[in-house]
Amino acid sequence: MNHLSQVKKICIFLFVLLGIYSATLLPNLRFSFDFSQFFPEEDPDLEFYQDFVAEFGTDDNFLLIAVENEPTVFNQEFLKRFNAFSEDSKNFDFVEECSSLTTLSYPLKTSFGYTQLPIIHLDDPSAYEKDWEKIKQDKLFTNFLIDQKATSTVVALRTQDDIDYQQAEILLSQVRSSLKKHQLDEYHILGRAFFLEAIVDMQKSEVLKTSIIAAILVLIILLLVYRSLALVLISMVSISVSLLLFLGILALWGKELNAMAAFYPVLMLIVGTSDVIHVTDSFIRKIQSGIPRYKAIRSSLREVGLTTLLTSVTTAVGFMTLLSSRLASIQEFGINAAIGVMVAYITVIFFTGSLLISLPERMLLGRKSVSKKWVDLLQGVNTFTKDYPRPILLGTTVFTILCLWGISLISTNYEFKRTLPNRSEIAADFEYFQNNYAGFRPLEIAVMSKNDYSVLDYSVALEIKKLMNYLAEIPSIGNLQSSNLPFQVLHKAHNLNKSEFLTLPDDAATFEKYKKDIQKLGRQQLERFVNKDASMARINGRLQDIGTDSLKLVYEKIENYADNKLDTTKIKVKVTGKSMLLDKNSEYIRSSLLEGLFFGLLLIGVIMVLVFRNLKLFIISLIPNMLPILFAGSVLGYLNIPLEASLSVVFAIVFGIAVDDTIHFLGKYKLGITQGLTQEQALEKTFAHTGRALVITTVILFFGFLVLLFSIHQPSITIGIIISVTLVTALILDILLLPVLIRKMIKEA
Repeated sequence: MNHLSQVKKICIFLFVLLGIYSATLLPNLRFSFDFSQFFPEEDPDLEFYQDFVAEFGTDDNFLLIAVENEPTVFNQEFLKRFNAFSEDSKNFDFVEECSSLTTLSYPLKTSFGYTQLPIIHLDDPSAYEKDWEKIKQDKLFTNFLIDQKATSTVVALRTQDDIDYQQAEILLSQVRSSLKKHQLDEYHILGRAFFLEAIVDMQKSEVLKTSIIAAILVLIILLLVYRSLALVLISMVSISVSLLLFLGILALWGKELNAMAAFYPVLMLIVGTSDVIHVTDSFIRKIQSGIPRYKAIRSSLREVGLTTLLTSVTTAVGFMTLLSSRLASIQEFGINAAIGVMVAYITVIFFTGSLLISLPERMLLGRKSVSKKWVDLLQGVNTFTKDYPRPILLGTTVFTILCLWGISLISTNYEFKRTLPNRSEIAADFEYFQNNYAGFRPLEIAVMSKNDYSVLDYSVALEIKKLMNYLAEIPSIGNLQSSNLPFQVLHKAHNLNKSEFLTLPDDAATFEKYKKDIQKLGRQQLERFVNKDASMARINGRLQDIGTDSLKLVYEKIENYADNKLDTTKIKVKVTGKSMLLDKNSEYIRSSLLEGLFFGLLLIGVIMVLVFRNLKLFIISLIPNMLPILFAGSVLGYLNIPLEASLSVVFAIVFGIAVDDTIHFLGKYKLGITQGLTQEQALEKTFAHTGRALVITTVILFFGFLVLLFSIHQPSITIGIIISVTLVTALILDILLLPVLIRKMIKEA
């Protein structure tokens, strides 16, 4: 006893010290968001894109600021303020180029050389109507720098590649200050910097909000369950310390928290609470029966500690199945969550166990005994499973068929806007650009020359022209530009700036003449579209957010057209870019999920066979653990929720936690059998002792994940709802189906 007393003091001191140290590390936690986190690793298209970026730079290095002025932007006073803002923009940090209708001009070839014509004659309002007609005829700037109704106009900034959160904050601060200075109050922003700011700010607020709400929820449930302030405080302190230790570890390792970060507090609070309840319930039951507390904690840790270790390992394995994903962010979440589960277990066993034996029994016994109502209710369930095995098995079969039907309805046509915070400024601005401009998603197409051709050859330019004409016919594509653009603009300049000449010249000789002028006067513009050795050209544009499956069809149509309608002896065409890579995720989600769950099931099966040493128990455990996963998939199908990267965590969480209930149930049953009880006696004892803890932990899990309903992140809300209802389903399957399967498959000796 003295030895245990010393260990108790050391454990409490050590965990308090580590908790305080972890709290000091919290300011070091870093939040990040980058679309590259969602690129499929080891994909040939990713390798190609990385080479493409090395030639041309990234495709999301832009910031668009649309400024509204109803009923028209062609108002001199407004245009002067807008122009002043455009001029300011050139000097913003991290900006490499600024474009707007008031700062750009048309080139015009005269007998004296090239001169410039303003697109908008700022100082001559009488010319505004002609200026607008010219813009509409050219179709070069509509849906890019001005909307079709002329109610808003855009400053387009090209920024440095891959700016980070701090740089985005600085740039956006300068943008907003300048807009305010020039009294431009009605504006909309879109681009990498704005996404970084909005998503990272959302992550920070989500972590804080979910932590507070989940903690309050757990506190209320524990008070209702134990009605002992001492027990509730022990539980809350233990869970808080485990969360602090987990976040401290992430901070110490320099881990960056990505879009999945909001799940960590909920997971830690829920998993920690589940562990606390199983250990505490066993300990309280023993001291109620008159066993001294030191002996009671030894007995509890022997009985429940091993089972809880097994459930923690299987939950961690469930999260580790996410390593099968090709997405770095999902893999990272799986590793971090698995670490969190084991941190929670270690904290509960050593810290909670030490706290429980530090207080006198009278402080812990807030309720007189385990309510007889609980025992009667659970024994009633046991009797039901004994009396109605056939209806239960028939109901399970029908349930399985309905789940499989629901899974067949799953779609992967995911829209990017679902990633954005609900009812937020960025969501509203995203929708504004979707409705009034060419959209947000960048489209990148690589045109590679073949057989000693150059992309600057006239014959290749004609092939690019054919492709551009085809792309212009696709409704979801807009704001198209290619390596032909400098030649088209120059041809127009040589023909009195007439809109009908905004095309390639009719002969190769003129084209070659323009090429010389461009290489002298517009080399920088050309380098945006052609690489150094002229072996590759770039076509870029914008895509509407019509869903990943729909966009994949667009990409396929483009490449099919290029393969069948263009001269493939001269060029090869390939769609690339960040949007295309993000859309490729759907190809891998299903396969990586199945692969991960298969290996996870295999590993857990091995663990369970080694622990229970009974192959039949392993087979029995499979069915109620697979059905919740099928149910989660069917919910997606029936509710028409498209499957996307972040939703893949649903299956890992359901798998990991559903196995916990099964292990606790079968562990208690096996213990009863080894103690010499009959099968029915062992089942009765399992329901009486373990059933209550399973119900309580499921209630906590249910409401714990429903905390995500308070999120402003739509995928988080979806995940919260699906996991909550699925875990209730898992509990029902465990307490109804497991006893039936045990009686059917395991015959008493």
